[in-house]
Amino acid sequence: MDVDIVRIGPADAHLLERVAEDVFDEVIDPERLAAYLAEPGHLMVLAIHEGEVVGQARGMVHRHPDQPTELYIDNLGTTPARRREGLATRMLDDLVAWARSLGCEAAWVGTEVDNAPARTLYERRGSEAETFVMYFYEW
Repeated sequence: MDVDIVRIGPADAHLLERVAEDVFDEVIDPERLAAYLAEPGHLMVLAIHEGEVVGQARGMVHRHPDQPTELYIDNLGTTPARRREGLATRMLDDLVAWARSLGCEAAWVGTEVDNAPARTLYERRGSEAETFVMYFYEW
């Protein structure tokens, strides 16, 4: 089955009208989507099969005054029916290539300790997991 990997911007929100199960963590809010896509440095790559989004990868270009520009890989998801087909690898490769074209010199991502598929995907790229502490603020 052919799956296209597509970089999207503000004019492409309509591509997310048909999304397969479990590609995103929650239902897409059109206002949040529009705000995300309008923000410079917010990147989204979709895997699309016959007009349906079967995967997504998102990242943000993180610029610093004292360190190289980097890509923060924010989220990656593939519908369960399409896992183990290499879609996550293709989306991640495209997201990283896009970030590099925007001046990113490095990338980083975090995932849960027990998320073995994600850890395998990221470790295959030649990096080892690092331990860090995360704080979450909600208001």
